Amino acid sequence: MAAHHQVSPQHVAELKSFDERDFVGYGPATPRFSWPNGAKIAVSFVINYEEGGENTPANGDPATEVFLNETPGSAPKLNGRDMNMETQYEYGSRCGVHRLMALFRTRSLRYTCFAVGRAVEHNPAVIKQMHDDGNEICSHNYRWIDYHAKGDDLAPFRETQAQHCRHAVKAIADATGYAPRGWYTGRIGPDSRAIVLEEYAKMGLELLYDSDAYNDDLPYYVRSPLPSGKPHLVIPYTLDQNDMKFCVPPGFTSGEAFFAYLKDAFDVLYAEGEAGAPKMMSIGLHCRVAGRPGRAAALARFLDYVKDFGDDVWVATREEVALFWKKEFPIAA
Repeated sequence: MAAHHQVSPQHVAELKSFDERDFVGYGPATPRFSWPNGAKIAVSFVINYEEGGENTPANGDPATEVFLNETPGSAPKLNGRDMNMETQYEYGSRCGVHRLMALFRTRSLRYTCFAVGRAVEHNPAVIKQMHDDGNEICSHNYRWIDYHAKGDDLAPFRETQAQHCRHAVKAIADATGYAPRGWYTGRIGPDSRAIVLEEYAKMGLELLYDSDAYNDDLPYYVRSPLPSGKPHLVIPYTLDQNDMKFCVPPGFTSGEAFFAYLKDAFDVLYAEGEAGAPKMMSIGLHCRVAGRPGRAAALARFLDYVKDFGDDVWVATREEVALFWKKEFPIAA
């Protein structure tokens, strides 16, 4: 399969990390293939481990965190730490993560962890346990912050991003013994993908994929932002099949709403797979959000619903999906 989004080689140096926008994608003629064991759908669960990497003066930041918490609309504090916010986040690393891990472990289901490097440094044991349980640890960059440079800060902030990439890889490697092969920054800048690929090349590491996109139900290739790079695989993530909707308006107001939305999305994509056009479903979870008891109950129901389909559903890590896709649709030499 040729790269999904092709650009003539002479334009390589002129383009930013994310290339021109692609409004067409696969179109109605999505690739015809079969997931492993003939599964009708691939499902990727993602546990975001971010606690300790958020904005806080404790990390040297000028303001406190206001995003993805139990009090939407909070204003940042500029004159010191926000202990209420910090302890909300700490619930995720103290309690929520263990509840989520147990839900998957007892059902023999695997997931990908988007792990923020600074959070890993605070609690490496939990990341090691996830890895030892057979799950994938994907880098969620070093800090859980906005990586889009502001004003005239482009050059120094680019170096900050490069340093953060190296720190994130080291934090995960120190905890697990392995460098991450996948990447998700989240709040990206236009050069974020290029910076990560450049740093991986300098470290002599392979980056199998990144998930900094939300524009498809299937993986796809983009032209590398590096002049000498081969096409790069993107496995799109999700912001709708995501517990973050509990924390942003309009969003989920109950576990039942969360379960119903996930089930509806699954059923639609499963039916498309039955009709010969298999798709992938991503589900985003956060330790301080879905790890709360009332939300974990809804997640448990959805896990059981998925598991009842047996081999017709491939519950896979994103690394497994990347390896499958590269084998099924190899890049033309």
